[in-house]
Amino acid sequence: MTVLRTGVSSRTPLKTRSSASLTSVRPTSPLETPETAGQPSWLNTILKGDCVAALEKLPAKSVDLVFADPPYNLQLGGDLHRPDQSKVDACDDHWDQFASFEAYDAFTRAWLMAVKRVLKKDGSIWVIGSYHNIFRVGAILQDLGFWILNDIVWLKSNPMPNFRGKRFTNAHETMIWAAPSREAKYTFNYDALKTFNDDLQMRSDWQLPLCTGSERLKDEDGQKVHPTQKPESLLYRVLTASSKPGDVVLDPFFGTGTTGAVAKRLGRNFVGVEREEAYIEAARKRIDAIEAGSGASLDMQKGKRAEPRIPFGSLLETGLLAPGTELTCPKGKHQAVVRADGSLISGSHSGSIHKVGALVQGAEACNGWTFWHINDNGARNPVDDLRKLLRSRLAE
Repeated sequence: MTVLRTGVSSRTPLKTRSSASLTSVRPTSPLETPETAGQPSWLNTILKGDCVAALEKLPAKSVDLVFADPPYNLQLGGDLHRPDQSKVDACDDHWDQFASFEAYDAFTRAWLMAVKRVLKKDGSIWVIGSYHNIFRVGAILQDLGFWILNDIVWLKSNPMPNFRGKRFTNAHETMIWAAPSREAKYTFNYDALKTFNDDLQMRSDWQLPLCTGSERLKDEDGQKVHPTQKPESLLYRVLTASSKPGDVVLDPFFGTGTTGAVAKRLGRNFVGVEREEAYIEAARKRIDAIEAGSGASLDMQKGKRAEPRIPFGSLLETGLLAPGTELTCPKGKHQAVVRADGSLISGSHSGSIHKVGALVQGAEACNGWTFWHINDNGARNPVDDLRKLLRSRLAE
């Protein structure tokens, strides 16, 4: 791999290096909605060229999420062979070769700085790597002011064996998930992931298979188009976790387009950067064959924390509840009267719906929204129903 003086890796020899250019990869079913009509020309395209130079084409603060699968700097020494002496098809391409750790660090710092310029202040970045490079990447991320949120371990359910028998089988890769700053209000679809995971919190160890079978792109000779193609299942989970429909996802090492393919399927926009024409052509064909996701099927599961806060007093302001209304507990044992300032009074107790609910029960705490009920033609309904009604009106 040729390393430019700026520390930026070039995937082709320097003498053939060309300036970044736009190569259109428009979705067959455009991701265009009334909100995205008139979208910029670089959206849903591949930028051909060197990573840092190509990213100069993008406006500052223009992408919501970054997934980066940079060269790992594997430092492979000689060919690898299986016990039957057949050669292992390992990643020994020129773009994964660096003269020194210092050259790799300079390359990493350069592309991370370019990415940080285009990443929105409330966006986030994922970087995947192995023990060869991920610790160096993590340190540089922190040096540049990124705030690390998690490290995710991808446990490969079908890893390649260690044929030499001198080390443990390398059965995982590590992803660092980070925000551009500690103050960033990044997207994390907690409730969607919990639903995805059968109502269990999503853990930081993900067991997923390598990219094999029909998903693996092959050339006319049956050889792998790209040596390190990532499985779509991995990107599906990353995008589900940290992006929303309509977001812009950047992949600065686009390869054969796994990020773009999954982004299109999930109703996200993408922009990729890639030097190798063979990879660009494979990515174009792959993405064109995918039907873009759209409509209600892309909606994300949201919990109460994602809903807008509605103070109890808002029910009075909007006329859904009137001062003087009597509220009761579910069984009618406790009563309280609503006052004009949104407080309740019940005997000698007064205060918020939560405070009075706790006091009449002799409890430390109470959710007044579900404890207090209103009489509706003989039926007792929780005042939370009125809050839901107001939320629906505000959303219209």
